[in-house]
Amino acid sequence: MAAELVGGAFLSSFLNVLFDRLSDPEIINMMRGKKVDQKLLQRLKTILNVVEAVLNDAEKKQITDPAVKRWLEDLQDAVYDADDLLDEVATKAATQKDPPGNFLSRFLNLQDREMVARIEEIIARLEDIAKHKDILRLEKIAAKNMSGRIPSTSLVKKSDIFFGRDKERDAIVNLLLDDAYNGELSVIPIVGMGGIGKTTLAKLVYNNDKVHQKFHVKAWVCVGEEEFDVLKVTKAVIEKTCSSCYSNDLDTAQNHLKNGLAGKNFLVILDDVWSSNRECWESFLTPFEYGSEGGKILVTTRLDTVASVVKTKRNEAHNLSLLDEEQCWSVFANRAWDPAESRDCSTLEEIGRKIVKKCKGLPLAAQALGGLLRGKDNEKDWIDVLNSEFWELSEEDSGILPALRISYYHLPSYLKRCFVYCCLYPKDYEFYRDELTLLWMAEGLLLQPKGGNILKNVGYEYFDDLVSRSFFQRSNSDGNTFVMHDLMHDLATFYGGKFFSSMLEHKTAAKHDMKTRHLSCACRKNDDDSLMKIMEACNRLKHVRTLLQVNLEKVFLVPEGDGVTIPCDLLEQLKCLRVLSFNFFSDDENLMHSSIGKLIHLRFLDLSFTSIVTLPESLSCLYNLQTLKLRYCRKLKKLPSNMQNLVNLRHLDVFETGLEEMPKKMSELKDLQFLSSYIAGKHQENGIGELGELANLHGSLWIQKLENVKNSGEASSARMDEKIHLNDLYLSWASFEESEVCDSQTEKDILDKLCPHKDLKELYIRRYRGIVGWFLHLDSYPLWRG
Repeated sequence: MAAELVGGAFLSSFLNVLFDRLSDPEIINMMRGKKVDQKLLQRLKTILNVVEAVLNDAEKKQITDPAVKRWLEDLQDAVYDADDLLDEVATKAATQKDPPGNFLSRFLNLQDREMVARIEEIIARLEDIAKHKDILRLEKIAAKNMSGRIPSTSLVKKSDIFFGRDKERDAIVNLLLDDAYNGELSVIPIVGMGGIGKTTLAKLVYNNDKVHQKFHVKAWVCVGEEEFDVLKVTKAVIEKTCSSCYSNDLDTAQNHLKNGLAGKNFLVILDDVWSSNRECWESFLTPFEYGSEGGKILVTTRLDTVASVVKTKRNEAHNLSLLDEEQCWSVFANRAWDPAESRDCSTLEEIGRKIVKKCKGLPLAAQALGGLLRGKDNEKDWIDVLNSEFWELSEEDSGILPALRISYYHLPSYLKRCFVYCCLYPKDYEFYRDELTLLWMAEGLLLQPKGGNILKNVGYEYFDDLVSRSFFQRSNSDGNTFVMHDLMHDLATFYGGKFFSSMLEHKTAAKHDMKTRHLSCACRKNDDDSLMKIMEACNRLKHVRTLLQVNLEKVFLVPEGDGVTIPCDLLEQLKCLRVLSFNFFSDDENLMHSSIGKLIHLRFLDLSFTSIVTLPESLSCLYNLQTLKLRYCRKLKKLPSNMQNLVNLRHLDVFETGLEEMPKKMSELKDLQFLSSYIAGKHQENGIGELGELANLHGSLWIQKLENVKNSGEASSARMDEKIHLNDLYLSWASFEESEVCDSQTEKDILDKLCPHKDLKELYIRRYRGIVGWFLHLDSYPLWRG
């Protein structure tokens, strides 16, 4: 069915999840011979097929027809409930100790009428929804195959996007290099609409060779939509230009910055400024005006009012105009074709130039549509884009440009769901590929892998595809993180609709729609007010699947002092949770309650940076748990004793915890693909040999307390040379006294048996007490550190 989803509607891949569940052989076998039960499931399949047939038409019409949009919302709400119910059935069937058949026999017959009633209620809702498709004149239309794998890359070449801005670039560079004003501070604004290339131009100027040679220090700070926080922005500049400043006192911070910039040429870029508060701006400028020597500040903004406030008297705002048609064509063509290719594209060029006219000079639109058509040689694909009705839709409908709307429409269905999920992040939020992939996996947004691939790699492919299509962009401040352009965020927010909500945007729970399933929030240390808002929202939103904390500080700190706690009844209310991220810098050592074991749908749990000491044993009952993050939980001494029951666990991060040893039988977690650390125990059931069966470990692994390994036979049972997916390996022994007896030959024999595969990228060995061994022959290892 996956092939049919390419270019399909947002809900198509969601329905595919239900079809897969309803086709599960284990459930079918249990249901066999129960005619009433088979009829129920067949009715559910039938009605899902009926609504699926018109999804493509509904997705197009929802933009201009509010009734269709409401119909889609009602359908999606019912599909969420159906998925929750089927996931509950599948989970209980998999964990039931009774022989096959007995559980569902009780479950779907008179002994459990409540569950049967839930199934019947969902089917009745779906049948009622399906009846209205004819009233709305929804028809079956084919999903256009507009996917095709675009050659993916994590970097964007300058030649792809820097067209038509040479004049503006040269003018701004000359201003930055000009010392005509006797060292006066200059503030130069770049102003224009979203997506017009303000940030792109600023990047080009910032990385100019002459500019680089001119300025002693440079800083790039993304300010974002929020009110201009003088202290926050000042500290951000300090972090990039001076030594760290830990004070939250504005006077101290400004004096720190003043001293750090004294006598230096500096360039500061403030990207995406929205506040026109003159008092705040003038307060921010104070330290830059003392002792600066030809300092320059470049500000990008969408608002003329901001530009008029920030510019200095000798500088005018640089208003970016739309690109002319030829410049826009260059942007489009360099995304649509590989410049190194030499082939006749005259027919496609004629169509492409018509498409470019529709972009109306917006660089982001040309870039996105060029990426959409990259690698496509079929005229019909290009004509379909040209003739799309989306071009004619009013921008006022959703505040999103038609060019971006059509790029979204032609995404494969599974990519639409992954992209829309990102509206949980605030604008300008920098996110990591690994983290987002784990969240997608937990939410069931990834299609099952084929050909021996792993699910996380499927997520990586999705992510890279979205990067190549310009839905994600590499962050300017950190090469390992990504951001969404504001227009792309608007696009995701529009299609997320009532089902995605953020505590950053709603001050009261009353503003959250009852259909909301995914909730993000930003809580800081001692932020009891935010916790109260979360509690208030959760009292209304009983079916929430996601409670995701977003860290806005960008720097994680080990908790100290007072913190917020998780009320026990919060977990008892949110029984549909799949993602729970509660790293609220809490000092509550009993942060997690035994009620966590009732969250049978839970797949992702993040308690990092908390002061938790113990985890409840009921955590081992979370059959579906895939990701458990306990990073920097330094007071945590042990994991639940029955961790081996978490058979679906794929990612376990216990880096820098206080764990003294690992629980027994870790070898039974055969799906584990990431294990940050393993503490070798003294007993066979939690010794180093338990690593032997974990053949699919990826990334990095830190093996601690190797002094507990008694001999080379134990070390050999870890089978380290077979873990070919590991990139980095850390081997460490605990500190020891000089008087402590150590058999150097035994230590060497143990280390010999821990020799990793030859393609390892980094190897660290710490406190090794034996004689020299294989690690001195490290020609195969790019980096070795002892």
